Amino acid sequence: MKRIVVVLILTLAVAGYASAQISSPTGDVLGAHNIYGRGCIGCHAPHSGAAGNGAPTSANSGNLALWGENLVPLYGLTLNFGGGAYPITIPNYGTAGLPAQASNGYFVVAACLSCHDGNVATSGMLTGKSVETVTINGATFNPPTLLGNDGSGAGNYANDHPVGPSATVGCGGQYNWDCTVNANGSISFNGPNSSLFLTDYFDVTTYGPIANLVKTASTACTGNATTSCPSNSWVTCTTCHDQHDMLYFNAGPTLGIKPTHFFVRGWYNPGNVATSNSAAQFCRSCHGGESNEAHGQTIPTM
Repeated sequence: MKRIVVVLILTLAVAGYASAQISSPTGDVLGAHNIYGRGCIGCHAPHSGAAGNGAPTSANSGNLALWGENLVPLYGLTLNFGGGAYPITIPNYGTAGLPAQASNGYFVVAACLSCHDGNVATSGMLTGKSVETVTINGATFNPPTLLGNDGSGAGNYANDHPVGPSATVGCGGQYNWDCTVNANGSISFNGPNSSLFLTDYFDVTTYGPIANLVKTASTACTGNATTSCPSNSWVTCTTCHDQHDMLYFNAGPTLGIKPTHFFVRGWYNPGNVATSNSAAQFCRSCHGGESNEAHGQTIPTM
């Protein structure tokens, strides 16, 4: 009898575990970035850089991350993101001045825009609309995917989220988390509210957007509810997006795999039920002043 009970318990445990897991995707996790079946080589050309994908090229095209799209039109440009208050100037790399590593934030922005600009940098692979649809109050549409040519006026980046060295994430004050800016540029969520958020959502400092800032050395300081603690670490495209996985996000061993959309680097499942707050929680990864915890509420993600 005991053996039967043990087997039953194990069976129920496994069934419960399985029901909590994300089902297998119906397509490759690259999603839209599978690029008509070309997959990885649509961005990372194995040979000859942009020329390997039939695009215009420069002398050192592909020397960094085997990048297979044309970066040259973006060299030296200043793009005004986030209402125009957060300009970023892409360095003019010329033929020899490529950054030392792929984690260089300017390269990341330029690489993403080499496909997703649509203004000065154009790509023949994009339709200008997302593969995924958005449904709001019964209206379904496909959002634009070309930041510099989204229908609001060519070259308008003011309606896009800030990226670049002026788009920094700090601690303390009215709008930030009660966190600590470390000397190496990383940020620790160790205040009362930010610590709760790691429980109510997931550890964004290890697996999510805060872990993927362009880390720039800062003077270590601790933020609280009233004192601002500035940071030099800044947001780039891959802070919020994982370009290699459109469908699922690994939130670590405790929470596991969660659904996401639009390559978002977090549990981001808008519209799954009327009361879902996962999309709002993702934004609060950086914007702590608008969090439940900052308003005295402890609400788990749904």
